[in-house]
Amino acid sequence: MTRIYKILKASEWARALASGRFEGSVDDRADGFIRFSTAGQVPETARRHFAGQTGLIMLALRAEDLGSALKWEPSRGGALFPHFYGALACDRVIEARAVALAADGVPELSDLVP
Repeated sequence: MTRIYKILKASEWARALASGRFEGSVDDRADGFIRFSTAGQVPETARRHFAGQTGLIMLALRAEDLGSALKWEPSRGGALFPHFYGALACDRVIEARAVALAADGVPELSDLVP
C-alpha cells in the first residue's frame, strides 16, 4: 500500500465534505488534476506552497484505491508525483488531520506513512 497526501485549506475540505467530493484547489482545477505528494515529497511541498498559512488539513489516501485516474507524472526536479484526474470522492480519504505550523512557519508534518 502506498499512501499519498494532499494539503489543503480547512474551508476547502469542509466544502468537499458537504458535497461528498473534492474537486481540487483553485490551482488544481486550473491544471486539470488534483496534485498529491508522497510521504517523501510532502515536506517540500509544504515548505514551498503552504509556509505561513494557517487552517490547513492534510489528507491521506491509498494510491491503489484511486484506480486509473491516478497518474504518476514528472514534476519538481523530474520526480514522479501522483496526479489525480477527476473529482475525488471523500470516502476515499483514510485520514484527515489538522496541520499546525512549526516555529519556522512551515507546516509540521510528522509520522507520515510511506
